Amino acid sequence: MTTASLHASAVACLRSWAAPDADQDALRHTYLAFLDAAPEACLRRSEPGHLTASAIVFDATLTHVLLTLHPRVGKWIQLGGHCEESDETLAGAAAREAREESGVPDLRLTSAPVHLHTHPITCSLGVPTRHLDVRFAAVARPTEDDRPPAIVRSDESVDLAWWPIDDLPPDTDTVDVPVLIDRGLAAWRRETT
Repeated sequence: MTTASLHASAVACLRSWAAPDADQDALRHTYLAFLDAAPEACLRRSEPGHLTASAIVFDATLTHVLLTLHPRVGKWIQLGGHCEESDETLAGAAAREAREESGVPDLRLTSAPVHLHTHPITCSLGVPTRHLDVRFAAVARPTEDDRPPAIVRSDESVDLAWWPIDDLPPDTDTVDVPVLIDRGLAAWRRETT
């Protein structure tokens, strides 16, 4: 897969996405304009900003969500990160990041994004930049006892844990995570009914 192919698949993904509201549609258009202006917009070496991919991960019962205590953000957030040149799609990047950060091998992702979010951050480039995050919902394969699957914290997390969706930790990103949970659950239910 070439960088141009990842770029083209990101454009196709965002062009076909039916944003749930006017604010999300405005962000979708902003992302498309950025992709049009920056050939390497999907890679971290794009210093002015770059698309990232993340996933809000639910257990099979849709009652728990897997969150990471992010070292740079300092809050509990969804799993995700930078696209790699080997990624073919944004969804593939989100799934890879979620698997790498959680140790959960079998995740099923929604077919389309569920939310977009742009935020300033000093990431691995070491300079201030912007992440244009494309967010998906994922569900872990059921376990025999319907408990959330075992997880393995990567060195990219301060902590990693399953949380009941109605009892999130106090240092959760309370602006984004509840919205992402609601949109993720709604998208998942639409796709599976």
